[in-house]
Formats: sequence, structure tokens, C-alpha cells
Amino acid sequence: MKVVISKLDLVEIIGRIQNIVPTKPTSPILGNVLCEAIDDQLVISATDLMVSMRCFVDAKVIEEGAIALPARRFFQLIRELTAPQVKIHALTHESAEITTGSSLFKIHGMNREEFPQLPDLAESFEFHLQKKVLKEMLSKTAFAAAKEDNRFALNSLRIYIAEQKVTCVATDGKRLAKIVIPVEHLDPLVRGSYLLPLKAVDEMLKMVDDTENPVTLKFARDKISVEAGTIALISKLLAGQYPDVERVIPRAIARECSVHREEWIALLRQISLFTSETSGSVRCTLETGQLHLTAMSSEIGEGRVSMPVDYAGDKLEIAFNPFLLVDILRHSKDETVRLGLIDSHNPGVITDSSAALFVLMPMRLTELPSAQPPAALAIE
Repeated sequence: MKVVISKLDLVEIIGRIQNIVPTKPTSPILGNVLCEAIDDQLVISATDLMVSMRCFVDAKVIEEGAIALPARRFFQLIRELTAPQVKIHALTHESAEITTGSSLFKIHGMNREEFPQLPDLAESFEFHLQKKVLKEMLSKTAFAAAKEDNRFALNSLRIYIAEQKVTCVATDGKRLAKIVIPVEHLDPLVRGSYLLPLKAVDEMLKMVDDTENPVTLKFARDKISVEAGTIALISKLLAGQYPDVERVIPRAIARECSVHREEWIALLRQISLFTSETSGSVRCTLETGQLHLTAMSSEIGEGRVSMPVDYAGDKLEIAFNPFLLVDILRHSKDETVRLGLIDSHNPGVITDSSAALFVLMPMRLTELPSAQPPAALAIE
């Protein structure tokens, strides 16, 4: 293999693919990236056996071929180079020469045959979304997923496809985020439920932006692929049964109010200083035209703040974890949001003008709310 490529293009690829390489690979080959010179392109691939990525970039291919190079050393070297062009020449199946300007480096690699084959999605169905739509789907839901729950299915983003709609749901048992996106050109007979690892979600979010450029999603029985321009990400799906979260979403909302999002966030951050992050709660009291927030701690003290809201119902008190509530509000971009409640003991529902819906479990109303553990959604 012999190829000449722009240093800036190579650095851009490194920035996109470096997080796929595991920091503690279970096999030496997984600490490498596969470099392939094919048809006037340099293709660089990385995998941790769960999530894989392949990036394509135009290059001058003098001799086609491939070699696996140690990712960390290779990436560090390329970043330090100052010349605009880089020549990579595989001298053998396990060593390469990197030349730039008057500098020459030899780096030991591994035979391409040892690099794992990337998953094949030949038997899959596909559809297209705009980048901004996929970004909204992922960013407004994945934050609510559990990170290290022994109910392994919760450590994922659930994607459900049916009736020409794509539904994304994530929950950690204390909060839930859901969004439904219609896809007109999707086959109405296609149905399926898929559990996407959070690492794959994080990498997908780096691939998308707020443009209308298309991305292609491919779903197989145990794999998913996202293709955006010159980047293709392939991930295995998690096994397991996702809990029935629909039954915990309140339907018979008795009271609703409109709240200015940024002001609510600011007051919650102030009042949260008087709670414990692990077990604290804020008492929310709704009265005609007013929302009062109260928190107290036997160790810290007490705080009370108020703000005007669009509410005309009966007085209602409910307690929420302020940190979880702020996290939900940060994932809405509207100036105002709607808070829907049934009573003091059932989950609250937060919506905005998008297709997203957020559910937050209340906490116990006590004199010392910071002493009470957070409740959980009944999704066992």
C-alpha cells in the first residue's frame, strides 16, 4: 500500500474515529485502525466489536493495499506533523513508513487479516432522515437512559418502528423521554424493536448537525448502520426485553400550566443549592398565576423563590428532584414549556412544541425533602 493524503484530511478522520478505539482493548488488534487504499480513497476503520466506524477520504493512491496501524501512536504522530502532505507506505504486512517533508518514520503494525471483519448488513431495511431530525431524536431522549443499571435494557436507547413512525424512548426509572417521528417513505409493514447502545448514540450525535442533509439508517435483526456522507457507523444491538413504559406515562392530565423555561431553570439552580444532589427535592407549589419553589435542609438551610406562570387551577403541591428537572428542561429549546400534573403522587409530564415528551417521577412531600430518596417509575 502506498498513498499520499492531505494532513488536514487525515487529522479530521482521526478526530471522528478515535473514540471508537477501546482504551483497554480485549485483543491487541482492537487497539489498531485498519488503513486501506482503494480506488483513490483512503479508508480508515476502527472497532471495539460492539461499535464500528469506517471513514472515507479522497487520496492519491499509488499502490492499493491495507495495513493495521496502532491507533494511539499513529494518531499522535499525524497530529504532530507540520507538512501539508503525508505519504503512508506499507513496507510489509506488519510495518509502514510515514514520510512528510524531510521527515521519515517507521511504525510497526499488524497484518490486515487479523483485523475483525466489520458487520454485514446485507439483509436489512433502510430509510432516510434529515440530519437535524436524527439529532433531535437522539439528543432529546438518550440523556434519560440509565448508565449502569442492572436492568441492562435500560442502559440503551429503545427504537421502535411501526406504522411509518419511529419512536425513541429512554428511561432510568426516575425520568423518561420519548419522541415520535413520522417517516412517510417507510414501508408501513415494517415493524421492529431495537436497543441501541449509548456509545453508538454518542457517536451518531457527533455525525449529525442541524442541516437538512440526509442520513441513511439501516436496520438488521441485531445490527444498525448510520451512513452520513463519508462516514459509516455500524453497531450491534443489545439483547433483552425493554419494559412497557407506555403504562407509566400519565394520560388523564388534570392540571396544566405554561412556564418560562429559562427562568424556571435559573430558579431551580438557585434553590438546588439547599438540597443534596443524591437525594434532594424541591417542593413546587402551584397557585393561580404563581409557581413557588421551596427547599430546606437541616444541614444547609432553606430557600424560597417564586415566578409567574400561566395557571388558573386549584392549589397543588408536588416535589421533584431539581437536578433531573433541570436536565429535562435543558433538552427543550422552546421559550416556554407545558407542565402537566394529575396530583402530588403521580409523575409530571413536560412537553414543548416538538414531538418530545418528558416524564418525571415526583418525590415525597415532607418537612425535610432532602432526606428522602427519589422515587422510581413503576417500569419493572
